[in-house]
Amino acid sequence: MTTMTVTNTTGKGGGAVFRAAAGAEYGDAAGATPAQRRRPELAAFLRSRRARVTPADVGMPPGLRRRTPGLRREEVAQLSGVGVTWYTWLEQGRPINASAQVLDAVARTLRLDQPEREHLYHLAEVAYVPGKQADVECVSPEIQGIIDALDPHPAVVYNARYDILATNPAYRDLFAMHGARSFALRNVLWTLFTSPEPSCPLVFRESELPLMVAQLRGAYGRHVGEPAWEGFVHRLAEASPYFAELWENGDVVPPGPRVKTFRHTAVGKVRLTSVSLAINGMPECRIVAYTPNDEESRERIEILRARRE
Repeated sequence: MTTMTVTNTTGKGGGAVFRAAAGAEYGDAAGATPAQRRRPELAAFLRSRRARVTPADVGMPPGLRRRTPGLRREEVAQLSGVGVTWYTWLEQGRPINASAQVLDAVARTLRLDQPEREHLYHLAEVAYVPGKQADVECVSPEIQGIIDALDPHPAVVYNARYDILATNPAYRDLFAMHGARSFALRNVLWTLFTSPEPSCPLVFRESELPLMVAQLRGAYGRHVGEPAWEGFVHRLAEASPYFAELWENGDVVPPGPRVKTFRHTAVGKVRLTSVSLAINGMPECRIVAYTPNDEESRERIEILRARRE
């Protein structure tokens, strides 16, 4: 309905036309059900949250010809592991059903905090469970300070999917990761499985990668059916036949201390002991700290730090 339609229509009929159109678009209190009144609010809420998330926030290149701020609808759908049409309908406030798992995935992509997540659930008419833990997207300054203090020993914060949440300078020195160039590179498994073998930082891929996949499989059991997890496993299996083969094995192992050998183009092989430390208040996340396993490796870690300085 346009302003001209309202202006040029007179009498009772014109008023009825205006009220009907307004009710259809905004859900007027007189004739709309509670669900119909929520849908326009849901649509407006999702659009406003999408507009505030930049491509850089999710590790994507900015691209060209962006006419509006924030992410595009198709980008939100892709990052959430849902269909573009389905997400478009959700953002348009259409009467479609949404599961808690799907809403969680959308909430993670849009970087919603706990009150916003609860608001999303209510607008979508999905039962909200107080205290439900979502994937953590970033770490606190205190946790960042802890891993920075471990320098020159490499340290990183992973979640259960091996997404990289935070690193210290020594970790970036070891893996030459001076900023993620794409969303995929923010996940260490994706990097290891899709890198050509000669450039893979792990020396003994045949023994290390199966253990990492088995650890991922153990965490996956708590997230079966969640779009973010299902989409990640599906995409990585398509990108790496070796990952697909290991995933089909169904092996499961818990995290634990291990000695790993890495290669670096400047200093050669570095043997490090990795130790995983749980983080209070960040379920399914862990600090992984690497310490030199021998004197030669210790010297090479020091050389990497000196090169940085």
